[in-house]
Amino acid sequence: MTNILLSGANGNMGRAVTRTVENNDKVKITAGYDINTVKNSDFPVYNNLDEVKEPFDVIIDFSHPSVFDSILEFSVKTKTPAVICTTGLSGEQISKMKAASKKAPIFFSANMSLGVNLLIDLVCKAAKLLDGSFDIEIIEKHHNQKLDAPSGTALAIADAISDAVSFDTEYIYDRHNVRKKRDKSEIGIHAVRGGTIVGEHDVIFAGNDEIIEIKHSASSKEVFAVGAVKAAVFMKGKPCGMYDMKDLIEQS
Repeated sequence: MTNILLSGANGNMGRAVTRTVENNDKVKITAGYDINTVKNSDFPVYNNLDEVKEPFDVIIDFSHPSVFDSILEFSVKTKTPAVICTTGLSGEQISKMKAASKKAPIFFSANMSLGVNLLIDLVCKAAKLLDGSFDIEIIEKHHNQKLDAPSGTALAIADAISDAVSFDTEYIYDRHNVRKKRDKSEIGIHAVRGGTIVGEHDVIFAGNDEIIEIKHSASSKEVFAVGAVKAAVFMKGKPCGMYDMKDLIEQS
């Protein structure tokens, strides 16, 4: 049994994790952490991490960048593995996370969906094979309540492509204010916000007279919750260090 402390317990993703755990007899949420302490399930919710009395093996964090530092500090203080699922983290926060991984086990992925991580693997293979002969554009779509743009997943896809190709790449986020032809080194990244779109990522390889598209669409938030719970089970008992979805897939 893996006992979980769920950060962001009363948020949309926190509730999705709760629903996912209800159908998994290998995992239990023993306590929650949230600014809203309303009890919606059979575990207590605290707004102060130091008040948590229940035992926990792993922290799952689906909260907000504003409370990220407190989660990280608590993970280090308690030597507890943390699965960081919060999006919109700054470069400074990611650096802090990497430093903290020397003192506590940290799992971080820009997207917790197994399908998205498969997409990244396929996109890297395509980019390496095509290597500059096709133009690359990334289009991501999310609901109208999402705060960050482009999505962390879109940037993770772009970073993975950059690592796979033999040339230096340049990320172009908007073309409306520049009148010039597209450069071969460009990776276009475009964000769409509207309605209740859970998450779509489309990678376009546009060549002469042919187009290749690799796309992932999420129909519900449950896919991210499932990935987070799998990561929590994976992280129980792990030594200090940084882990990601690739580690989970390879070692499962």
